[in-house]
Amino acid sequence: MLHNYFIIAWRNIIKHKLFSIINIFGLSVGIAFTMLIGGYIWNETSVNGDLKNAGNQYIVQSKWKDPNMGYVLTSLAPIPKALKDEYPTLVVNYYHWDGVSSTVSKGDKHFRESLQVGDSTFFNVYGFKLLHGDTNTALNDPFSVVITDDKAIKYFGKTDVVGQTLNIENFKGERHDFTVTGVLAKLPKNSVTNVIDQSNSTFFLPAAAAKYMGRSLDGWNNTVTVGLIELKEGVKPEALLTPMKRLIKQNAPKQIADNLEPYLVSLKDYYFTGQIKRMIYTLSAIALFILAMAVINFVNICISRSGQRSKEMGIRKVLGGLRRQLIWQFLTESVIMVLISTLVALAFYALGRPFFIELLDSQIPLLFAYPWYVYLFPFAFALLVGLLAGVYPAFVLSALKSVDSLKGKLHKVADQTWLRSALIVFQFSTALVVLICAIVITKQIGLFFGKNLGYDKDYVVYAQLPRDWSKPGVQKMEDIRYRLSQIPQIKSLSLSWEIPDGGSSGGLQIYKQADAPSQAFASTLMIADNQYAVTYGIPVKAGEFFKPNYMPADSGLVVINDAQRVALGFKTPQQAIGKQFNSVGMPPLTICGVTDDFIFGGMSARIMPTTIMNVNRTLLYRYFSIKLKPGNINESLNAVQQKWAEVMPGAPFEYGFMDEALAKIYKTELQLKKAGYLATALTVVIVLLGVLGLIALNVQKRTKEIGIRKVLGASVGGIVKLFAKDFLPTVLIAGLVACPIAYMLMHQWLNAYAYRVNLTPLPFAMAIGALLLVTAILISLQTVRAALVNPVKSLRTE
Repeated sequence: MLHNYFIIAWRNIIKHKLFSIINIFGLSVGIAFTMLIGGYIWNETSVNGDLKNAGNQYIVQSKWKDPNMGYVLTSLAPIPKALKDEYPTLVVNYYHWDGVSSTVSKGDKHFRESLQVGDSTFFNVYGFKLLHGDTNTALNDPFSVVITDDKAIKYFGKTDVVGQTLNIENFKGERHDFTVTGVLAKLPKNSVTNVIDQSNSTFFLPAAAAKYMGRSLDGWNNTVTVGLIELKEGVKPEALLTPMKRLIKQNAPKQIADNLEPYLVSLKDYYFTGQIKRMIYTLSAIALFILAMAVINFVNICISRSGQRSKEMGIRKVLGGLRRQLIWQFLTESVIMVLISTLVALAFYALGRPFFIELLDSQIPLLFAYPWYVYLFPFAFALLVGLLAGVYPAFVLSALKSVDSLKGKLHKVADQTWLRSALIVFQFSTALVVLICAIVITKQIGLFFGKNLGYDKDYVVYAQLPRDWSKPGVQKMEDIRYRLSQIPQIKSLSLSWEIPDGGSSGGLQIYKQADAPSQAFASTLMIADNQYAVTYGIPVKAGEFFKPNYMPADSGLVVINDAQRVALGFKTPQQAIGKQFNSVGMPPLTICGVTDDFIFGGMSARIMPTTIMNVNRTLLYRYFSIKLKPGNINESLNAVQQKWAEVMPGAPFEYGFMDEALAKIYKTELQLKKAGYLATALTVVIVLLGVLGLIALNVQKRTKEIGIRKVLGASVGGIVKLFAKDFLPTVLIAGLVACPIAYMLMHQWLNAYAYRVNLTPLPFAMAIGALLLVTAILISLQTVRAALVNPVKSLRTE
């Protein structure tokens, strides 16, 4: 009997090809999208899970009363080792490191690379494996280096390169050969080698190499190293709070001890915070809504189609068919169709995976890379949805009397339209919410990259420089800057520590000369030369952006932004010129220029007071910012590269545009924008597939009615309106439901930004208008074809 159920179900699927294709395609798209988002979530939530003893691994974080004194990510350099040495019953092992970037060379290959200078405990703590080399000795020699497998191929063309050498430049401009003592096997994403927004380490140097690089992994006043510890099994992180505070109080300078409060964050939780967490929740919600829409479509069309099979049910009953057999027949058909949709979805998963990897900038597992139990979920889902779609027609139609079924008396079934209408409203509402949100997000991202940043990012490229943080080093860079700026393709060029991407050199605590240090307020510190304002087009409201030629007597001169001018109490920019203010721990500073406010970094916070010091005073720099003249960008960059190779042989010209720097700041928002576009497209497609299926069924049911209306003189337009009135009002009702929801969601999302677009009625009207238009076109295409058929054929349909 079960065999017969399958045969009849398959024949029905083949017989009604249009509805089968609509049902299978719509549901498979929803399932595939949900599976791909599930793959992304699986990958993101498993970050750090591959680390050895992952549940006991922690990173030491810092909470500063004065945020300018240090970073949240880093801790005092000696803390990890001191905890291991003095509290062996709590701490099993430790690792701490300092991240830098420098030029790595092999023959004529020169690249800037991210280096991690850290302890030899690196392998033992986290269980990282070497393809080649010995983990016990790989980081013993001061001039040894362990590299990742992709870097081995990049420089040597193979992975078995132990004993080969690479040349690494330090911050004095000196070069030294480092022997490759190990090649790491492919590393899964983790928070030790891939610290979010901070470092993506691919070269690992021993702690002894810190001296050569001009860095330090010691000192209780060193606040810029990343500290990690492994706790003993069963030890809670709270047990380390008092020991950490005690160590800091005993050893650190008083100013640091009074301001710093350390705490531990589990590496299993560290990645899954902030923007990543919000992104996962947002995509999960989108995926579930799209899946719900696809399921609603499937159920709606199954229920609507079931009314057409009443005569079939009547004949089966007359021929001796039992009610339970009819119920099993309906359930079998719907389950088979969902199973086919699931299999198609698996194919869509494989096809869509590369696109989603690029879209979300994250790995998504291969189709057959999951544990076995994961594959039970799609088929359990297929069974559940199949039963859900089949249970209503199975029990309702099978309960009708044989005579009623044969006569087509289905008013009791047909009158139950409230459920179908409610489901359609839900679909349209979801589509409108997604569409409105996508429009608002696009407008906000347009603001991120717009013209109202306070500076001109167009035609500006930036490139990192070899470091020599000394007076001769800065003078050399200024000489190179002058030589580069002479080529005709360059409009201006600046030497600085920062580009406007939020990565400042730190902060100052400043106060008016008449005030006490206790009244100091925070100011962002920037380091630049006198060409910075010209290169970035930052308006100077008063004074000058440093003098053309730096003199030692000018060391106290600084430029401030307008926000700092207001904070210092000067009524006008001109009034501030020549005035002094104090900074904690520094001699008085004299204002030589006041710039207009500009957004340094993201728009999530208000523009901070900013102090800009001359690079000749601090002797610190990282970038050349190059303003190109309008024209052929590729030709200009080629000219700059040729001159760069002439004035700085061995230094790679690895550049980026300011738009690319901003894209890194707003990476999550850009991913959300792309996901929003995709979600909008899918929701609209699913809604329109549902409308297409229901309209086709409606037309099929009312073919004779259409013929009669035409005979009585009804126009094609009148027939179109007849069908349109069932759906277009539904869109308007959905709009009333969706607009408040979308407003609340977007209002909350925009509140995360200090600078944001206004929520006007326009995005809401655009979304409703677009959905109305597309739905009307689809309805017209379906009904016009039926209305143009010869009435004689329509009247013969039964």
